[in-house]
Amino acid sequence: MKLSVIIVNYNVQYFLENCLNSVFKAASNIAMEVFVVDNNSVDGSVKMVENKFPKVKLIANKENLGFSKANNQAIRKAKGEYILLLNPDTVVEEDTFSSCIDALDQEAKIGGLGVKMLDGKGTFLPESKRGLPTPAVAFYKIFGLAQLFPRSKKFGQYHLGHLSKDKNHEIEILSGAFMMIRKKVLDQIGLLDESFFMYGEDIDLSYRITQANYKNYYLSDTSIIHYKGESTKKSSINYVFVFYRAMAIFAEKHFSNKNARLFSSLINIAIYLRAAFALFSRLLKHLILPILDALFLLGGTFWFMNYYESEVKQAAGEYYPQAVDDYGIPIMVLVYIFVFAINGVYRIPTSFKNIIRGVFSASLVVLIVYALLDESYRFSRAIILFSVLWCLFIVPAYRFLLNTFKVNVLEEEKENRIAIIGKAEEIKRIDKLIKSTILSPQITCYINASNEDDGFDYTGKLYQIEDIIEIYDISELVFCSKDISSEEIIRLMGQLSRKNIDFKIAPPESLYIIGSNSNQQTGEYYVIGSDALLKTTNQRNKRMLDLALAVFFLLTFPIFIWFGGSFKHYFNNLFKVLFGSSSFVGLSNNPKNQDLKLKMRRGLMEPADQFPELKLDADSKSRIEFEYCRDYKVSTDFSIIFKNLSKLAEAD
Repeated sequence: MKLSVIIVNYNVQYFLENCLNSVFKAASNIAMEVFVVDNNSVDGSVKMVENKFPKVKLIANKENLGFSKANNQAIRKAKGEYILLLNPDTVVEEDTFSSCIDALDQEAKIGGLGVKMLDGKGTFLPESKRGLPTPAVAFYKIFGLAQLFPRSKKFGQYHLGHLSKDKNHEIEILSGAFMMIRKKVLDQIGLLDESFFMYGEDIDLSYRITQANYKNYYLSDTSIIHYKGESTKKSSINYVFVFYRAMAIFAEKHFSNKNARLFSSLINIAIYLRAAFALFSRLLKHLILPILDALFLLGGTFWFMNYYESEVKQAAGEYYPQAVDDYGIPIMVLVYIFVFAINGVYRIPTSFKNIIRGVFSASLVVLIVYALLDESYRFSRAIILFSVLWCLFIVPAYRFLLNTFKVNVLEEEKENRIAIIGKAEEIKRIDKLIKSTILSPQITCYINASNEDDGFDYTGKLYQIEDIIEIYDISELVFCSKDISSEEIIRLMGQLSRKNIDFKIAPPESLYIIGSNSNQQTGEYYVIGSDALLKTTNQRNKRMLDLALAVFFLLTFPIFIWFGGSFKHYFNNLFKVLFGSSSFVGLSNNPKNQDLKLKMRRGLMEPADQFPELKLDADSKSRIEFEYCRDYKVSTDFSIIFKNLSKLAEAD
């Protein structure tokens, strides 16, 4: 046996399937075995592997053992001369395995080997080649010198920025996303250190390889796609603690006491700095625009109130009561902010259409609420009218100015123009699926992957791809992996990475596509036809609705409690919704929906409750849930909730 490929999976079914497709394409003429170690996923990964990849040696754990332990389970069973540790969110070229094996066969002193990695936008990932994180190297990275001088041999040592990404090099640290290691080296130095749950184990293993007088090698001759960080979002505070604590474990294990203490001090400083920065950045990102809106609206309205009072009201001996200052205007501004949030005005970046819709919706709500108030609470039509006019002007105006000065609060308005690359049969399948979704592309081009005429009406051929992108202003390329090799996909992504386009991969016989719309984001999957509910805007709107109705039902409990059930369950359910552990409407326990349920809260009600008068079987409920996810609207939740008020007080 020449090669044993080991993939540890945790709730990334679609990435895993795409990865395995590419792995078996690369297995031609190689005596190879493939292990998948699943760490107790609940998204259907195990069944997918059993059904679609019967050749895979599957280890299904009943708990999440972490990266190191899971890899070691398979390594102990592996028979290959070389062991490849591979992330599930990767795509390998057809020649990746053979190129790596050739390099290892030719140079006996290479103990471990990594390759060039690109992200989902085709951009080179600097972690493809890394240096040992000594205290000095850690200092340069933690305090930003590595970012300021990325190509410096001294300051850029963490990512070896002085070494060309397009040449082969001896390096110190390999990436855990792709590590090909000689089995005899592992027998000599030991397996992965199970003290590391996630992160740091690749640094530890790489270091032990070099300490055993073997080389680690970066091979630029072949490339892989690595969508990055699907298990832990790298912007999260949790990631900061897990990653830097792993570095501390490494220091204590391998450095002298003096250097270990120095390194640990740097690590602790880094943890608190990065955690504080992450928390501050997150708060700033989410709160800066609502705060600015509130300041502009309050400032303008109070100015007008003072002006109107001094110029008009005082002449008639009238004054506004203090309650207008203390409660009236602030509550009105809160209404504006709430309606803005529901309309996606605080998504960054957001479209100018969202802002216009938000200010008009908020203005209309304020006018309606004011009109419905008791006469004793209507403090001033003049102030209300001014606030509406001021809102309609100032919010779009200052957002436009911010964008003019390169503060990117507005997303670039571009049409959804898609080009599908493949052959006729697969293009027709993907085209039909895309057009049946909420994507509604303005234009779809078809590019012949083979450059041979087969009678289908293609827009052009593969060698004309750059001209097609320019002429048709393409915003997204979809590769049919059945018809175009992984090597060609990766080559084209690298070639076109400087263009402002998104890349997706459509695996054969699947109802989803894989991609990443930003080189700053992790990979994402898009389930064809059921993606509306997973969109950020709809997730936000659903949460805002839950918050508003939870408060409403709590305040009006004397009325709604009489629809049935118990006080205990009523308040328990509403507080669960209020604090985010439940939603009013969620998916059922149907196994077909496990991938969507991972991104949703548990529900007090289900989409099938739209039809409380019907007795529905499992298939009917599944179809209703699919349509609910595909065509999600806040109004649908309203309908479900008010048709099933008795469920508010039922046991969860």
